[in-house]
Amino acid sequence: MGNREDLLAGARKVIIERGVAKTTARDIATAAGVSLAAIGYHFGSKEQLISEALSAELGTAIGDNMEELIRAQRGSSLFEGFSELWTTMPSVFANNRDSMVASMENLVRVAREPDSNNYLEQGLPAIYDEMAVALRAAHPELDEWQARVVAQLYFVLVQGLGVLWAIAPEGELPDGDQLAAALLTITAGAPKLD
Repeated sequence: MGNREDLLAGARKVIIERGVAKTTARDIATAAGVSLAAIGYHFGSKEQLISEALSAELGTAIGDNMEELIRAQRGSSLFEGFSELWTTMPSVFANNRDSMVASMENLVRVAREPDSNNYLEQGLPAIYDEMAVALRAAHPELDEWQARVVAQLYFVLVQGLGVLWAIAPEGELPDGDQLAAALLTITAGAPKLD
C-alpha cells in the first residue's frame, strides 16, 4: 500500500476505536505509519481524510452487501426483491455496526462543517449509478431511468433504516413486507409517471 491507502486504513482503524470526535490527525498518522504532513499532502485536511475513509468503508461494507442482495434477486419480481432486501438489510447493519456508528458521527460533523460535505455530495451520482447497474442486472425489464429512480429510493431507505437500526436495533423497525405494503398503499390509483 502507498501512503494514501495507509492513511485511509489508519483513519478507519482509529475512528472505529475512538470515534470521529476523538480522532486526531496525529492518531491517524501514527496508525498509518506515515508523517503528519502526509495527511495534508494526500487529502488537504483531516476532515477530508475522515470523509473519504468512512465513505470508502461504508461503500464497501454496506453498499457491496446491498448490491449483492439486489443481484441475487434475478428471477424474482422487483416487488418480491424489494420486500426481501429490506427484510435482510438489518442483518447487514448488524454485521457492520462499528462502521454504522462512525458514519453517523461523521454525518453530524459534515452537517456542522459545510465545507466537508463536498466529497459526499459529489459521490451521490456514482452511488445511484452503481446501484442502478445492480438493479438492471437483476431486473433487466427496467430501463435506465427506472433503475436510477429505484436506486435513489433504495439509497434514501438504506440511510433512514440504517439510522433507525443504529439507535434502536431491537426497536420496532419496518420489515420488507411492511415497506412493500406502504408502497402499494401509496401507489394505489396513482397516475403513471413518464
